[in-house]
Amino acid sequence: LYLQKILKLKENERNILMVKQNVDVKPATGKLGILIVGNGAVATTFMTGVLMTRKGLTKPVGSMTQYDKIRVGQGADKKYVTYSEIVPLARLDDIVFGCWDVYPQNAYQAAMYAQVLKEKDIEPVRDELEQIVPMKAAFDHNYAKRLTGEHVKRVNSSSEGGGQIPTRWQMVEQLREDIRTFKAEKGCQRIVVLWAASTENYVPVCRQVHYRLTDLEAAMKSDDREHVAPSMCYAYAALAEGAPFIMGAPNTTVDIPAMWELAEQTRTPIAGKDFKTGQTLVKSGFAPIIGTRCLGLSGWFSTNILGNRDGLVLDEPANFRTKEVSKLSTLETILKPDVQPDLYGHGNDEDTQYYHKVRINYYPPRNDNKEGWDNIDIFGWMGYPMQIKINFLCRDSILAAPLCLDLCLLSDLAARAGRWGIQRFLSFFLKSPMYDYTQGEEAVNHLYQQYTMLKNAIREMGGYEADEEMD
Repeated sequence: LYLQKILKLKENERNILMVKQNVDVKPATGKLGILIVGNGAVATTFMTGVLMTRKGLTKPVGSMTQYDKIRVGQGADKKYVTYSEIVPLARLDDIVFGCWDVYPQNAYQAAMYAQVLKEKDIEPVRDELEQIVPMKAAFDHNYAKRLTGEHVKRVNSSSEGGGQIPTRWQMVEQLREDIRTFKAEKGCQRIVVLWAASTENYVPVCRQVHYRLTDLEAAMKSDDREHVAPSMCYAYAALAEGAPFIMGAPNTTVDIPAMWELAEQTRTPIAGKDFKTGQTLVKSGFAPIIGTRCLGLSGWFSTNILGNRDGLVLDEPANFRTKEVSKLSTLETILKPDVQPDLYGHGNDEDTQYYHKVRINYYPPRNDNKEGWDNIDIFGWMGYPMQIKINFLCRDSILAAPLCLDLCLLSDLAARAGRWGIQRFLSFFLKSPMYDYTQGEEAVNHLYQQYTMLKNAIREMGGYEADEEMD
């Protein structure tokens, strides 16, 4: 009993000492500017929800930063508290929104056009939304051929729609100026840049361009439009201005070594990629059930119908390829054929692992109300087959909006805590989480392992021990 008391005292001393040591997390003072690439369904649902919450007219349901409670301490001293009781998060009242888009409509007009929210849930914040007018987008039509907007950046232009498309380096310089101007005019102390725009064409990682920062910069300056997507210009501009960048689509953007180098130079956090909202959220949470129970998997077929602008863009094969790569990456790091060949080593044409297929179909009548079907062929004792069917009728932007809030607040926190580069603890919110593939690292897609990473990071930044193991 005496020994137990001594250990308890030592544990308390350690927790107190760690809190005192963690004084380098800067407070969330002043305004936080959130600049969103895109002013479509996801962006306007996010902005409207935050503005309505600030007025006490709705609740931020689905937001981990606003609702989740995690354990700190152990034994008799443990308690469950919200994130803001552990770390200094920015307040919703301190957020200032801005955006870029290829269409000139303000956020109120765009929210009404998107038809995600009812008019009664938009009108109370109409005045605030009308003040959010998009800046011209850095846009290349070849990367999103289904979009026809002309509210885009030009050079040598005297009128809307005139002039030439800027070079990639000119895009960077124009975007940097946008960030600086917004920050000064709105009186923001800090900026976070969030990509909530369309999926671009698939850009394979090229060692000659994407591995070193000097090579990427040279490609931008030579206007290499094949290897440098517009999203890379946004990311470069954000990092160069010391603003954390979050990639919410599956684009090849900050998941390249050149961007990691820039993030390290500027001591800036990056996160990506692809918001984990519907079908992949289910997949990353359900696959561990199969693995934990040691059941076999022969195949997993996933299909979706989606009718909003995102669905329209993904109807283009080159854009769908980018999304397909992202969605297919989830299972392979959870149910591993090389670790359990008897369970996961059969089913595809090569008979090397289970068969995994993903499809997305553009279906305008559904608009933002995405529907996903999963057919899962499993087998059990003595190889006898069974099936699982999952039908998820979800609202894409309603699920994405709280992720946007959490990713922005936590990226801002990471910056104030002195963290830079890939923020692996944000994998929980992302469909295809980033990892350093040049060092043989493997992505973590297992939802419950991702949650452990998230909780431990919050604990660490709050001065507590990251005491939860990730099995």
